[in-house]
Amino acid sequence: MDSAQSQAVRQRPVLDVPVDSRALAHHTAAEHSKLASDLVFDVRDVTVRYGVHPAIRNVSLQIYRHEITALIGPSGCGKSTFIRCFNRMNDLIPSATVEGTITYHGQDLYAKGVDPVEVRRRIGMVFQKPNPFPKSVRENILFGPKVNGMEVDADEVVERSLRRAALWDEVRNKLNDSAYSLSGGQQQRLCIARAIAIDPDVILMDEPASALDPISTGRIEDLMRELQERYTIVIVTHNMQQAARVSDRTAFFTTEVEDEASDFRSGKLVEYDFTEKIFKNPSDRRTEDYVTGRFG
Repeated sequence: MDSAQSQAVRQRPVLDVPVDSRALAHHTAAEHSKLASDLVFDVRDVTVRYGVHPAIRNVSLQIYRHEITALIGPSGCGKSTFIRCFNRMNDLIPSATVEGTITYHGQDLYAKGVDPVEVRRRIGMVFQKPNPFPKSVRENILFGPKVNGMEVDADEVVERSLRRAALWDEVRNKLNDSAYSLSGGQQQRLCIARAIAIDPDVILMDEPASALDPISTGRIEDLMRELQERYTIVIVTHNMQQAARVSDRTAFFTTEVEDEASDFRSGKLVEYDFTEKIFKNPSDRRTEDYVTGRFG
């Protein structure tokens, strides 16, 4: 963090939004030890390039078990690029290269011999817009177990996944209907259920509620808190109130000029801390300016 841009401790909150009380600014030594044992992802000096241009540069942070981590920042700052590092979705872009180290439960995700398909089975993803397959509700749920060669009790997996996604009661009599017959909010919860069906450890969510109405958004937020008991969740969101409501930790990214001649910008992690700290007492002026709406 640039010292010239760091700010003294502020006594006033910079954004009056509810922050979950568990996102405490201080932890005992025992709690810090527990956090160390619960480390899921350890990101060290990660840079992602598309061709020669870095989309994000030198990002380092840690993500912990059964926490919700929010990635916030203006458009183009590399949030979606960064979240796709965790399940190696950037591998599918021919021009993309990843530098640095990302460990998952202590194992290098990008080491030789690591199967990206298995990575994506253990680290599921839900995208910005609902994207159910043109199949029945039931077939959507069972698609993942089938392609991953998992021997499962189909009825049990369908019901369990839909229950965990808070959708079972709404679709239990529509399992053979097209997924396209569901509302937008139901389709997104179906996509969450589809991700759950392969029994992942982590769920990545890239703006999962941005295309939904306020009621559906509220249901997705409630669902995230329920899912947190079983899964580690990382979410990209442009909705700062949403980040404050649901997350335990928040990472603020911004852009900086990489090449003045072309005005090319790359993403930079400015600050990463407990959500309460980010929204009420950030350490960097740029974070305060963003969460209070002065820029972005």
